[in-house]
Amino acid sequence: MQNYGGTISLKSKIISEEVDECILWLSIIFITILCTPQPTIVRWSATPSVSGEVRLQWKGFCAIIANAYFMRRMARLPVKTLQLEQMAVEGQAEEPSIVASRMRLVFTTLEVVSPQWPRV
Repeated sequence: MQNYGGTISLKSKIISEEVDECILWLSIIFITILCTPQPTIVRWSATPSVSGEVRLQWKGFCAIIANAYFMRRMARLPVKTLQLEQMAVEGQAEEPSIVASRMRLVFTTLEVVSPQWPRV
């Protein structure tokens, strides 16, 4: 966001934070796809789908969930396990409701790109 010598309005700051949060959620989807067995999804672009910083921050989170999904056939994990991963990587953990929402996003993405169970 550019600043033209003035102050950034509160509305612009809120919108900027919402855009950043949206990009983060989309990044988690891309990282989840990277955690699937090859060649589930083939990317055509040579540029990375996610920045290196975001990938380092969220790869472990998504990998724990992908491992539970593919190796142990689990559809959910304890939120505390994922909060511990966040503590190890970032030094702090998000609220349980936010962690649970991110976990649901990862599991839902995995169910779409690599279904494990028949649809009822």
